[in-house]
Amino acid sequence: MSAPTDPDRPTLAVTGSTGWLGGLVARDLAARGVGQRLVVRDLRRAPDLPGADPVQAAYGDGSAAEAALSGVETLFMVSASENEDRLREHRTFVDAAAAAGVRHVVYVSFFGASPDATFTLARDHAATEQHLGESGMEWTFLRDNLYLEFMDHMVGDDGVIRGPAGEGRAAVVSHADIARVATTVLLDPAAHTGATYSLTGPEALTFAQMAEVVSDVTGREVSFHDETVEEAYASRAVYGAPDWQVDAWVSTYTAVAAGELDGVTDDVERLTGRRPMSLREYLEARRARDQT
Repeated sequence: MSAPTDPDRPTLAVTGSTGWLGGLVARDLAARGVGQRLVVRDLRRAPDLPGADPVQAAYGDGSAAEAALSGVETLFMVSASENEDRLREHRTFVDAAAAAGVRHVVYVSFFGASPDATFTLARDHAATEQHLGESGMEWTFLRDNLYLEFMDHMVGDDGVIRGPAGEGRAAVVSHADIARVATTVLLDPAAHTGATYSLTGPEALTFAQMAEVVSDVTGREVSFHDETVEEAYASRAVYGAPDWQVDAWVSTYTAVAAGELDGVTDDVERLTGRRPMSLREYLEARRARDQT
């Protein structure tokens, strides 16, 4: 049984506020005058926002999570940082939320999440979705395509994007568009009970096309090299990462090659009333900011 709650504390909880996506959501809610409980691992890193009540809890610490979520009705759950134990952490946190009496969880999942997804981490998202579905709580799933901001991290120092993606396409989407959808859902969660939204940008591009856009906007020569799977594992072995991490890196590309990140939806525009940002628009806006 959860402990008695303070009726003056916010009943909306947001995780990930020290990161990019959760931070955008938390700032948007604060700007709208919405009270929120910021669940963070380190209270010193919690953003200072009006109406925000920081509380400490890690996903893998069930007792701390249950205490932090006591009295919460709606929870925005950003997936935990990538690690080998992430699924266990997710399940622990979901169980703690249910025990604390949370009514509705809005979970940030991944496009095409399924138990047999090519992208290995999408399988963890599918298992988390299943656990939420069996928790007794209401839920909404936000299945994000690849973040378009991630493109910068895929370009090597030599200006080449390397990976076994072939001619596959990804409908890359911005953090800002996902955050706007999340805020829309959190402001009226009951209207989105049991809904799964596939969040994409306005177009699906091959990596060769994405490299061309980056080159065109930034003036930097960027190209795509379609590696074999064997080449992909070999080129990433130099980082000394654990096997699960290398599998995730490589399967990001093979999932694209398999067509599992292709397909544009209208969910962002339908939910927010605004067309999602394209990769070109994002890069042009960033270049304009950098020039001011």
